[in-house]
Amino acid sequence: MDSILIKNAQVVNEGTIEKLDVYIQDGLIHSIGKSLGNIADHVIDAEGLHLVPGVIDDQVHFREPGLTHKADLTTESRAAVAGGITTFMEMPNTKPQTLTQELLEEKYKRASEVSVANYSFFMGASNDNIEEVLKTDPKTVCGVKIFMGSSTGNMLVDDASVLEGIFSKTPMLVATHCEKEEVIRRNMSAALAKYGEDIPITEHPNIRSREACLLSSSQAVELAKKHGTRLHILHISTADELSLFNNSLPLEQKRITAEVCIHHLWFEDSLYAEKGTHIKWNPAVKTATDRAALRQGLKDGYLDIIATDHAPHTLTEKSNIYTKAPSGGPLVQHALPAMLDLVREGQFTLPFVVDKMSHAPAICFQIEKRGYIREGYFADLVLVDLNSKWKVEKENVRYKCGWSPFEGHQFSSQVRSTIVSGELAYHEGEVVEATRGKRITFSR
Repeated sequence: MDSILIKNAQVVNEGTIEKLDVYIQDGLIHSIGKSLGNIADHVIDAEGLHLVPGVIDDQVHFREPGLTHKADLTTESRAAVAGGITTFMEMPNTKPQTLTQELLEEKYKRASEVSVANYSFFMGASNDNIEEVLKTDPKTVCGVKIFMGSSTGNMLVDDASVLEGIFSKTPMLVATHCEKEEVIRRNMSAALAKYGEDIPITEHPNIRSREACLLSSSQAVELAKKHGTRLHILHISTADELSLFNNSLPLEQKRITAEVCIHHLWFEDSLYAEKGTHIKWNPAVKTATDRAALRQGLKDGYLDIIATDHAPHTLTEKSNIYTKAPSGGPLVQHALPAMLDLVREGQFTLPFVVDKMSHAPAICFQIEKRGYIREGYFADLVLVDLNSKWKVEKENVRYKCGWSPFEGHQFSSQVRSTIVSGELAYHEGEVVEATRGKRITFSR
């Protein structure tokens, strides 16, 4: 493995920004300091650039196996590294669904063959696979995923005894999608009665309502407290849910944590008129008041991690009427630039974004030797130019689905280079296709 010397970078790490050199050898950060004299195979002069730890995205849907007309591990991992994401954790709602240990390992094998980024995969839970769930190795698998909402059809876990069993017996992190199914069905029935099949997209946050979110999140928190479960609730979307979480403990001590996604921090319901089903997600994008509360909740420590919930569909699929258009959208290429735009607006600081996108996921999931710029850690690093404007257009979208909800937006910052486990994976507009990420491990 070639060595790399990064010189003159503004290193953003653990709350500080300092001009330093970083020397990478054998996949690890060998040394950090001023004016390093190490001889390297590759030297990158990072004058004027910021060096940040690689983003760790704890929620993506890369659609392989079975849904590869939308996306696959090859295309989406390449889009991820182009956006500064060096590690992803992928969800189990593929075809077949990841409900056995054998199917789980098949995904790991495929990723080892094609993924440019580091990877982990969630084990899926259903109403009838608890024995398989309990075989999951906490040291080599990121977590167990429960869909407490209907986003994925028959992966919905709605059997109360099954939920009790998973929460009481699982010795590792349980991640949940929380929306109350009966509330959604009631709201959908009312919308169909009022509009027929011509339901306007503006009804989406009323159908996938704040009540549905709060009731389900509350149930998950109650179960976790009852059984002492390590719970992580994904994609919080309402101001109402923030009170469920504790901001008085350091992240390392929390047993219940929460994630917020890029789209809930960026979009709000007035944009349905312009964006239509392109911003149809589950849980739904809600009001500007909710968006403001989520941003503040992130700053106040109620929300712990920023992720994408990258979930691509084809443009044809997304262009259907409301009742037929699937929920989800592609985000990994544009997540870090979006957050850097919010830094420029004064919403957050650069060290804060690094904390929530790199440090906090490493702490939350107990990832070994990643998420920080530290000697002895894996070299997962990203060089960004904070003063490089570029416009999102179909021609520069890297997702297999070929579109982005950010099309037409001009970002102010750009990823210049991405290093994955010590290898250059992306540099000045080109993905290094031969690079392969590693399976991440956990100190549990």
